[in-house]
Amino acid sequence: MFVRVKKIGAYEYLYLVENAREGGRHVQRVIKALGRREEVAASGLIDGLIASAARHSCRAIVLSSFYRGQLPELHRRSIGPDLVFGRLWAETGCRDVLKSLVADRRFSFDVERAVYLTVLHRLMISGSDRHANDWCSRVRVPGAEGLDLDHAYKAMTWLGEVDAAGRSTAEAVEEALYRYRQPLFGAVSIAFLDTTTLWFEGAGGESLGQYGHSKDYRGHLKQVVLGIVLDDADRPIASFLMPGNTADVTLLLPVVKRLRERFGIREACIVADRGMISADTIAALEAENIEYILGVRERTSREARTEVIKDDGRAVPLVIPRQKGETELAIRETTIAGRRYVICRNEEEAKKDAAARTELVAGLERKLAQGDKALVANKGFRRFLKTPQGGGFVIDRAKVEADARFDGLFVLRTNTKIAALQVVLRYRNLLAVEDAFKTAKALLATRPIFHKTDAGIRGHVFCTFLALVLRKELMDRLAARRSRLEWQRIVDDLADLSEVEVEQDGRRARLRTAPGPTIDAICRAIGITLPPVFQEMPSAL
Repeated sequence: MFVRVKKIGAYEYLYLVENAREGGRHVQRVIKALGRREEVAASGLIDGLIASAARHSCRAIVLSSFYRGQLPELHRRSIGPDLVFGRLWAETGCRDVLKSLVADRRFSFDVERAVYLTVLHRLMISGSDRHANDWCSRVRVPGAEGLDLDHAYKAMTWLGEVDAAGRSTAEAVEEALYRYRQPLFGAVSIAFLDTTTLWFEGAGGESLGQYGHSKDYRGHLKQVVLGIVLDDADRPIASFLMPGNTADVTLLLPVVKRLRERFGIREACIVADRGMISADTIAALEAENIEYILGVRERTSREARTEVIKDDGRAVPLVIPRQKGETELAIRETTIAGRRYVICRNEEEAKKDAAARTELVAGLERKLAQGDKALVANKGFRRFLKTPQGGGFVIDRAKVEADARFDGLFVLRTNTKIAALQVVLRYRNLLAVEDAFKTAKALLATRPIFHKTDAGIRGHVFCTFLALVLRKELMDRLAARRSRLEWQRIVDDLADLSEVEVEQDGRRARLRTAPGPTIDAICRAIGITLPPVFQEMPSAL
């Protein structure tokens, strides 16, 4: 039943109409003519009718009272996080894999739910694991009722446990997740590998926390080395954690070995940055017939510095679209004694490098005017200085000129047969690993780490890896529907989507708040529907 407007001449008339079925077809039957529209509005007839009908509708009464601010909230919980990430947790295999691995253990609590709660908190709020304990009380997470901080710590310790063969539970989870999803994604053809460091507030466990080269500029703190492997679609497939004093050049071969033996990835091309390259590493890769694309330390490699860069072969232009503007590269390749190199020059970066060097040299000249002691605190000055006979520092103009040869330049070494342009494009995909690190560090706030045991540290970091898996899955599904949403807006809208319990006249109800602007696109991408706006609950006792 509804009110219909019909225009007759210059006036509009209102009718109370119902849908009916007559003779096998649907018709609209007028129950009562209410009169001219302006007269009905002035008389308040419609308002009276609505008020009268509302008295017999619990839903209308409760919603109307709530929206007018006349009903206090008995309890409010955010439902958006679990609604979305709970579905992804199940569909990516995280739920089933964890349940299967913990099935033969006799825990007094639901370990899978404790891990999921930690991962969900890492996605939504981040911060310390202690904060997750308080946050959980404001979020609906089915099955997590009664879980506390101690349960989360025990679950993370389980993830970080190492068996007699030196294999952690986290590694077993990664490998099982890969096998779970492989039928959908197919075999990995490219594996991107890079490392970063995470610092500790404290001792850093029994062995993981060590002093080393900090990529976070926290050299005075103990740290751990974190590596992540992505596939050709930028999906995280593996991670590894090493003591903070581990050199990058020693990491590539163990990771490749694990990919081949544990994951069964035998034909993938390995793409890694210049920190991973060494003569022994390359020799081992070639002995195993593994394809690779590796960055070269062009400033310290004698062959790259004296022969590769000097090669005057014909350059091929490559234009790569960016979010803002384009990246223009000039690419050429050369082969020296059977070793294939690809040389790339970015003109925009070359200008930035030249400007930075000019500024550095100008600063060096000002410091020299103040005396040699003014140079003590700045290591950047050293590469452009020399000490001629007679004492004192002077600027080495030859070093300045030689440095200009490397402006905007990077060199790759590869044993693949693909075109040079494809080599460069594959190598540039390492930026996806850097984005993953930025997400892990900034958005998911993995650092600093406060855990006191190696097992707890491994579990803490692995929860971030699982969060990266879910985040990537969500963003991929949105991209497939051409929905470009900012991560922070997604998080805010999911947090705002809540259920509110209210009570009126002895009747209790659960109301769902209005969804934010990103929720509809997210629901369509994942294939979920929102709960009803109104759900009547059993009367309060």
